[in-house]
Amino acid sequence: MNRSQKIGELEELILLAIGGLSNEAYTVSIQQLLESTSGRVISMGALYTSLERLGKKGYATSEMSKPTAERGGKSKRIYKVTYEGEQILHETRAVRDRLWNQFKWSPAWG
Repeated sequence: MNRSQKIGELEELILLAIGGLSNEAYTVSIQQLLESTSGRVISMGALYTSLERLGKKGYATSEMSKPTAERGGKSKRIYKVTYEGEQILHETRAVRDRLWNQFKWSPAWG
């Protein structure tokens, strides 16, 4: 893995959402999960751009599902986190954990 290809906060959240949704990780479900858990409104444009960037970095892949009756016979593009994507998530979490462990809480805040 190219260690210089770090991820931003939105990319991290998207990878986590994909991993949590498993075989149901398509754009609408990813957007809904991110909005319901983070309270952030994620535009489809931002989501598509981030998914494309994650694909170019090798952190996510996608494939078309079989057509479904509830979608009028249309397929969905299902996203998956790659091994490299899982590795970058572990690295990102380790960095955040180290920083949290060094954080000096102010006694004034209780």
